[in-house]
Amino acid sequence: MGGPIARTSPLGGPVVAGQGVERLRFGYGTNGFANHRLDEALEVIAALGYEGVALTLDHDHVDPFAPDAARQVARAADKLRDLGLGVVVETGARYLLDPWRKHAPTLLHDDRAKRLEFLRRAAEIGADLGAEAVSFWAGVRPDEVDPDTAWKRLVDGVGEVLGHATVPLGFEPEPGMLVQDIADWRRLHQELGEPAGLGITLDIGHCRCLEDLPVPECVAAVAEHLVNVQIDDMRRGVHEHLEFGEGEIDFPPVLRALRTAGYGGLVAVELPRHSHAAPDVARRSIEFLTNAEGAQGEVG
Repeated sequence: MGGPIARTSPLGGPVVAGQGVERLRFGYGTNGFANHRLDEALEVIAALGYEGVALTLDHDHVDPFAPDAARQVARAADKLRDLGLGVVVETGARYLLDPWRKHAPTLLHDDRAKRLEFLRRAAEIGADLGAEAVSFWAGVRPDEVDPDTAWKRLVDGVGEVLGHATVPLGFEPEPGMLVQDIADWRRLHQELGEPAGLGITLDIGHCRCLEDLPVPECVAAVAEHLVNVQIDDMRRGVHEHLEFGEGEIDFPPVLRALRTAGYGGLVAVELPRHSHAAPDVARRSIEFLTNAEGAQGEVG
């Protein structure tokens, strides 16, 4: 069951790490449009020239626990199709599962059943939307759960989600969580038997925040397992998603590394705290990324 994730580039033909792609496909995360109705957010994102969205399942857009969830999914699928937008499904909603505890319960908690149900529903919604991937993460280890128990719960939980998924899963290393870097992701992947259905969601900002390797080398290190990429600026040692140019990342080499890696999936802007100025931030972001890609030259 090991080996790279099999996937097809929307630009045509199979994506094979190391063969390169002609250009990248930029998307925008709907968690950065939390104050917009979903239809209107998608319209703005498409009008600005993005080719896809990272759709966070949440109260304000598609709520997987709503009585009319099926209708919401069908409407979103129609809108995505009409606008020609690709989609990945994100599961980082803050208070969807518990109004008192941010991101809780996770796969690590004693009461993790609702998280498992959420991830099962997310996988089903991903299939209904024709999503390129469904992305999720470990969560922060609760103080009352010892490290060994937390890790066992994580492995078991991810295995259960894999058993329900018919779309690629992208597991995201997140600073401060039980799986916070690429090395942690590799350990999880190996303990699960290196399943072909479990890839990596790589947040470019996180690489700058805490990985030892330069960001382009992080991309190359996991190229064969990439199923989802989030992009934002960040500073070393500070987990804060910043607009492009406000952090420390040199983006042309990063975009070149993604192209060289043969990554044909979405590269989605991840600015979840910028909804107050979403259209302007999204416009600045696509202009920056387009200019940065143009500055990188040919794939070598």
